[in-house]
Amino acid sequence: MENAKHLEEIRSKIGVCDNEIIDALAERMKHVQEIISYKKATGIPILQPEQEAKQERELKEKLGDNPFEEEILDIFKYIEKNSRKVQAKSLFDYNIFLIGFMGAGKTTVASELTKKLEMNRVEMDQMIVEKQGMSISEIFDEYGETYFRNLESNCLIELQHVKQSVVSCGGGVVVREDNADHMKKNGRVVLLTAKPETILERVKDSNDRPILENHKNVQFIASLMEKRREKYQQVADVKVETDGKTIDEICDEIIAKLIEFDNQKEAAEADS
Repeated sequence: MENAKHLEEIRSKIGVCDNEIIDALAERMKHVQEIISYKKATGIPILQPEQEAKQERELKEKLGDNPFEEEILDIFKYIEKNSRKVQAKSLFDYNIFLIGFMGAGKTTVASELTKKLEMNRVEMDQMIVEKQGMSISEIFDEYGETYFRNLESNCLIELQHVKQSVVSCGGGVVVREDNADHMKKNGRVVLLTAKPETILERVKDSNDRPILENHKNVQFIASLMEKRREKYQQVADVKVETDGKTIDEICDEIIAKLIEFDNQKEAAEADS
């Protein structure tokens, strides 16, 4: 009986600790939101890896030879991860649609951007493949391009009910004007661009580009890009060139330009 009482006393102490942790985490997240609001208003870069590295160094110093150092550091990794999620929710309460010609880097950028912002990721082509149980090439061969474009539009309609996702769109998503409305109802549209030579280098070994089959050359790619250029420009909220840039530089530029776009939109709405 005495042992059971002692056990309950220890559990009670743990409960007190849990309450203190909850209060401290809630307070921490509020301060994270304050930092984001300040950064957004002053134009300070949102993502600052050096600051996270500094915090980790300081934490290790504070822990010293703590017997639970490994476990505590692991917990703080999750705290930082969720802090980024709080930041993203404060900044982007919508979907981010990446558009651009095939090979512009949409999939690669979407992958890195979701890590940096702790947002969800959607690959539209993969979404279609999974729903149809067929590859993109097989869909084109069996049903044709119009059928595939219908599938794209249906995906965008479905995504209107989703929030906080980075969506990598197919290269021809701008072919239909209605698709722009589908994206803008719950998101911002980011146009990624690259030179025809860069596009060719990126797609030359891919067999999943039906429109480029037997046309993998700079002239054809440049011609098709020119046909779609105006549509891309009309749909895009912001534009980011990818040639000669690291993935980190591209992601940072996307975030900065989206914040600038949102600030300008808020200012315009306040004046109207």
